[in-house]
Amino acid sequence: MARRRNRGRNVDGILLLDKPIGLTSNRALQQVKRLFNANKAGHTGSLDPLATGMLPICLGEATKVSGFLLEADKRYRAVCRLGVRTDSADADGEVIETRPVPQLTRERVIEVLEGFLGAQMQTPPMHSAIKQQGVPLYKLAHQGIEVARKAREVTIHGIELLRLDGDELTIDVRCSKGTYIRTLAEDIGEALGCGAHISALRRTGVGGLEMASVVDFETLEALAAQGAEALDALLVPAGDALPEWPAVRLSEDASFYLRQGQPVFVPQLKDRGWVRLYRGDEEFLGLGTVLDDGRVAPKRLLLPSS
Repeated sequence: MARRRNRGRNVDGILLLDKPIGLTSNRALQQVKRLFNANKAGHTGSLDPLATGMLPICLGEATKVSGFLLEADKRYRAVCRLGVRTDSADADGEVIETRPVPQLTRERVIEVLEGFLGAQMQTPPMHSAIKQQGVPLYKLAHQGIEVARKAREVTIHGIELLRLDGDELTIDVRCSKGTYIRTLAEDIGEALGCGAHISALRRTGVGGLEMASVVDFETLEALAAQGAEALDALLVPAGDALPEWPAVRLSEDASFYLRQGQPVFVPQLKDRGWVRLYRGDEEFLGLGTVLDDGRVAPKRLLLPSS
């Protein structure tokens, strides 16, 4: 049987998409793939249709780092509507309870928010993509079915009150992967004695990637009319996806043997754990780990650019 030929062009890099409200992450991925005419693409963790903001989309060989971005910490700006609970914990759901909002001071809200710092167990909401016996929970929720969910450990690294205005508070959250901000908002509402849901949510960071490089669809469409070169200029190199990881520069000989799958010795290397690997000062080879004996072992290598 003939092997299916790849469709589209070979293009490598990461687009930091500013996902608009109302669009699923998969639909956004497909639109980006079409605009770039890319033969391979993947995103790095879904954003709810209600949410906007940073959705890193990996193209070509950059898909080899997508799993590491999926595991990375995230950052969000969330607007919480106090006094109203919905069945989905966001503005798309049906109201299931209303309560009066007490007189709140910034000091009281900050005190409550600080109580959520650190590691904690969080139960995923029914309106989530987690699967139970192969069925996403949100599909069960749409049928009015609620099932028991296993709590998972998440970590809130930072939470800051940006604005308190009547029955709305805006917060900045830095958290581990797998954290549901909708659930956090509900828990904050309960701690304040009035309940809450998310009325707006924007992801502002993934790992060390910055919002300054995000691009919206309007800009993409305009550049697509100018040609592939204009689009490709927007891409973040795969080697820049994990800026917090140490960069190890290899000689020509070491790069050659590493690409054969062999660990290589790097003189005076003090780093341990995961590292980014480069041939000289420019070419990103991929990701590796530093062994106890000081050698660097390849783990996720990119194919050489043609």
